[in-house]
Amino acid sequence: MVAPAVPPRDGSRPLPATGWAPTWALGRAVLLTGVLLIAGVLLGRVDLIVLAAPFALGTAYALRRRPTALPQVWIATDEGHLVEGGELTGTVSVGNPDLLDYDVTVVRSRVSPWLRVERATIAGAAAAGTPSAVVPSVADRPFVTAVPTDAAVDLELTGTALRWGRHPIGPAGARVAAAHGLLVSRAVITEPSRVRVYPKTEPFDAVEAMPRAAGLVGAHHSRRPGEGGELAGVRVFAPGDRLRRIDWRVSLRARQLHVAATLSDRDAEVVVLLDVLAEAGRSGGVSGAASVLDTTVRAAAAIAEHYLHRGDRVSMLEYGPTARRLRPATGRRQYLTVLEWLLDVRVESSPHEPYDQVFGPQLLSADALVVVLTPLLDERSAQMLARLARSGRFVVAVDTLPADLAPPRDGGWSEVAYRLWRLDRATMIGQLREHGVPVVGWAGAGSLDQVLRDVARLATAPRVGVR
Repeated sequence: MVAPAVPPRDGSRPLPATGWAPTWALGRAVLLTGVLLIAGVLLGRVDLIVLAAPFALGTAYALRRRPTALPQVWIATDEGHLVEGGELTGTVSVGNPDLLDYDVTVVRSRVSPWLRVERATIAGAAAAGTPSAVVPSVADRPFVTAVPTDAAVDLELTGTALRWGRHPIGPAGARVAAAHGLLVSRAVITEPSRVRVYPKTEPFDAVEAMPRAAGLVGAHHSRRPGEGGELAGVRVFAPGDRLRRIDWRVSLRARQLHVAATLSDRDAEVVVLLDVLAEAGRSGGVSGAASVLDTTVRAAAAIAEHYLHRGDRVSMLEYGPTARRLRPATGRRQYLTVLEWLLDVRVESSPHEPYDQVFGPQLLSADALVVVLTPLLDERSAQMLARLARSGRFVVAVDTLPADLAPPRDGGWSEVAYRLWRLDRATMIGQLREHGVPVVGWAGAGSLDQVLRDVARLATAPRVGVR
C-alpha cells in the first residue's frame, strides 16, 4: 500500500520541531565573521570590517527563514504475485512538509541480499523543475537529490527476486540540508517493508489414481457404487434407478431390465508433511544450487498446485517443534493460502521427539495420502515414517537431499567419513522400503507416478493395521 507523498496542507505553518543542527559551514561563517570584526575593531582597520560584511549578510539572509519540520520517509512495495525470478519493484519516497525547500536530501535504504536491485531511478524531480535522473547502481548506497516544498521525490528500485520468503526493503533513512547548507536535520528512519516472494512451482504431474478417494465429489474413481463415469458392471434394475442407465442389449437378451452400474467420483485428501528438523546445502537462489529447504518448499508448492487443480483437498503439516499445520481445503483460495503458509517455513532443530505433538488424535484421515518431504538426515524422521506406515496410512517419502551434496567444509569431514555416512543413509532408506514406505527422489514431473501406482495397487489388497 502506497502512502500519500505529502500530508494535505491547511495553510497553517508546521509546528516547531527539534532535530535541526548547525553545519560546519555555519560554524565557519560565524567564526570568520567574528574574527574579522574583532580584528578590525582592535586594529582600527575598516577594510577588515568591510571584508566581514558579506559573510555576515550572507549568513543572516540564509537564516532569515529556518526549517521547522523534519522530512518524511515512506517505503512502498508492489503487492502483486511476485514469484522467484520475477521483476521486483519498490519505492522509497521522501516528502517535504515544510515551507522551505530542502537544498540537499541524502536517501539510503537497506535491501535484503535475496532482492537484487539492478536499477535505481530518482523520479519526481520534475516538481523541482529538473528532469528525472537515473542512477546506475545498486541499493544500500546514498542517493542525493533536492526536494521542494510541498513535494516528494521517489527513489524507484527495480530488480529481481532471487529466493522465496519474506524479504525486507528497508529500513530507509533520509537527512536533509536547508538554509543554503547552514542547517542539517537529524536522520529520519522508517520501518522496513516486507516483500512476499512465492516459491517457483516446479513442473509436476501425477497421472496415477489416488489410493483411496473418500470425499463427496471429485475427479478420482472410487470403489464405491454411485453416479460416476467409470463402469462397474451390469445388474438387475431396482427401484430408484434412472431410465437412462438401462442397458437394452442385456435387458433384451435376459428378458429382464438391467442397468449399467458405475463407480462414484470422489475427491481425495492429500497431506503434505514437511520435515524441518535439519537443513543441508547452501541456497543459491532461483538460478543457483538448491538447499534442502528450497527443494522442500518448491516441491510442496508444486504438489499442492497439482492436486488442488484436480479438485482434491490439500493440507500442510510441519514435522518440527512448532508443529504448524494448515487445515485441508480445496480451490484457488486454498492454493494462495498454501503459498502464504510456505513463506514462513523455517528449519528448527529440537532435542525432543515431535511425533506426538505433530500427529495428534484425529488429525490424519485414514484414507489420506501422506506425502512426506524429508532429507532423511535425522533418525527421528525415519522412525516417523515407519510409525505412519505401521498405523496403516498411505505414506510416500520424497527425498529432498541434493544428489550432488558435498561434505561440509567446516565439519572436519573426510572423504571416507562422508562415503560411510552415505552408505548408512542408503541402508536406512532400504529398511524403510522393506517396511512398506516407498522413498523416491524429487525430480519434478512424474516423480511420484511409479510410487503412486504401487501404493494404489497395495490399497486394493487386505491390510492389517497395528494399533
